[in-house]
Amino acid sequence: MDEFRTNAGQVGGPFENSRLLLLTTTGARSGQPRTVILGYYPDRDRVLVVGSAGGSPYHPAWYHNLLADPEVTVDLGLFTYPATAVVLRGAERDDVFARLVEADPGWGDYQARTTRTIPVVALVQRPGPPPGAERGFAEALKTIHVAFRRELSLIRAEVAKSGTLGAQLRINCLTACQGLHYHHTGESTGLFPALVQQHPELADVVAVLQTEHDKIAVLLEELERLAATPGAEILPQVDELIAQLNAHLNREEAELLPYL
Repeated sequence: MDEFRTNAGQVGGPFENSRLLLLTTTGARSGQPRTVILGYYPDRDRVLVVGSAGGSPYHPAWYHNLLADPEVTVDLGLFTYPATAVVLRGAERDDVFARLVEADPGWGDYQARTTRTIPVVALVQRPGPPPGAERGFAEALKTIHVAFRRELSLIRAEVAKSGTLGAQLRINCLTACQGLHYHHTGESTGLFPALVQQHPELADVVAVLQTEHDKIAVLLEELERLAATPGAEILPQVDELIAQLNAHLNREEAELLPYL
């Protein structure tokens, strides 16, 4: 956890290039904050964590805590936000757990070791300011860019390693595409017009950035279509998206950060 905090969510060793978060719950007995480090999976507008406890016969303490108080804090290293923990039940839990076992058979091994049903929990961000907004526009933009670069790098490695587009990897791709779409829509309708209004000399720069948004949008649509197609080959599209997005982010930072 110290390494996670020092390196904005990244660690080395066996968990290098893993999706990790710090989950802070309120102790069911103590009433005090309790923080654990967990792996997580993207799932559109929420993230998923698993109460495996290594196949122990008992649920982990953090699970008991969130049953008593589902209001938690999620720290992704780059962003921290309040969330509500929702325990998945019935068919939804079973379908999601099967998807996670396909992505990492270790979850199935843990379930085989215990008679309890290993819980799957969705962490849903509560309404409020966007994560990172308190840092100011420039720092928030840089942090968002780092997050997209990291996530696409992870997806690229997963696609290259898997050889097949499993259910969870499809969700990873679609979640990243959705996030980029929302981010660029916010820039196109809010940030860009505001900057040009205050600084007319940015009109040509913003026009170039908007053209890049439009080109990236076409790539996102194609990637979303392929991600929804079982067995589709998507590595070339992922590589093209990463190349175009990195060039765009670099240009945006060079041109806009001094004004922000």
